[in-house]
Amino acid sequence: MKTNQVVLILVLAGAAGFAASQTSGIRRNVIQKADVSVPGREAVVAKVEVDAGGSSGRHTHPGDEIAYILEGEGELLVDGEDPRRVKAGESYVIPAGTIHDAINSGKTPLRLVGVYVVDKGKPLATPAK
Repeated sequence: MKTNQVVLILVLAGAAGFAASQTSGIRRNVIQKADVSVPGREAVVAKVEVDAGGSSGRHTHPGDEIAYILEGEGELLVDGEDPRRVKAGESYVIPAGTIHDAINSGKTPLRLVGVYVVDKGKPLATPAK
């Protein structure tokens, strides 16, 4: 088996395990993982979809989340901030370790591309207490 096939299998297996641990109504499909210029960090690019009425659940990331909304609308709840309405064509940045939740308040799926610059080897997301 070639190295790139092994890497693809590991990425898919990790994404499947991560997807199973998420709140229902959300799917994150990892598109790519790659090292970045900061030692011990990696970039994870994912396609994220939240069903109508669904939410991501309160969680954190071990690094920054940068997202661009492709379709739909919702509400971004960031601890310590007022709720923020977001819709297709907009973007947002969530700093590392910040507790947040995304709720799809629309009637169609909320689809976005998320880029996470995170600590290598840590879970992409951790449920908040």
